[in-house]
Amino acid sequence: MGLFGGREALDETLGPPVGPQDAPEGLALATVAAGCFWGVEEFLLQIPGVVDATSGYTGGEVDHPTYEQVCSGRTGHAEAVLVVYDPAKVTYEHLLAEFWRHHDPTTPNRQGPDHGTQYRSAVFVHSPDQEKAARASLEEYQVRFNRPIVTEISPAATFWPAEAYHQRYTERTGRGGCHVANW
Repeated sequence: MGLFGGREALDETLGPPVGPQDAPEGLALATVAAGCFWGVEEFLLQIPGVVDATSGYTGGEVDHPTYEQVCSGRTGHAEAVLVVYDPAKVTYEHLLAEFWRHHDPTTPNRQGPDHGTQYRSAVFVHSPDQEKAARASLEEYQVRFNRPIVTEISPAATFWPAEAYHQRYTERTGRGGCHVANW
């Protein structure tokens, strides 16, 4: 089983990188970064209408990055989660609301004890409509924070699935290990 295989446990094969427009028919993609991808993947999978979520890397300069390379800070990638969702069951705006609610978007390159550019807050948009919605959502949520939101809003680029041991980490191990706020 590879990407887009649903909520079942992943095997060792993660499949190829995913381009910004590679959504399965009838479904849509969203990509967000909010710190360590384990916690982000976990809360996104709880949202009704989310079909799949995959931890990985995007927004960087290196093809086929490894976890070690991303953690070095030299590739420019963010730890991100690629979400496959059914737009008939959940809106992109609802996914954005959950994104804002589950992390602190005012801390540059940091979530809780995790710090580095790979932990930045970002929304990687897959269309002009997503960009418009992301920017409107940022403005709407800014009033809830005392500091400026520093979340990057950028076009989605190639998404590189993380190594198999990162997928469904909290589900498989029963351990969190990541700081995920609940605002």
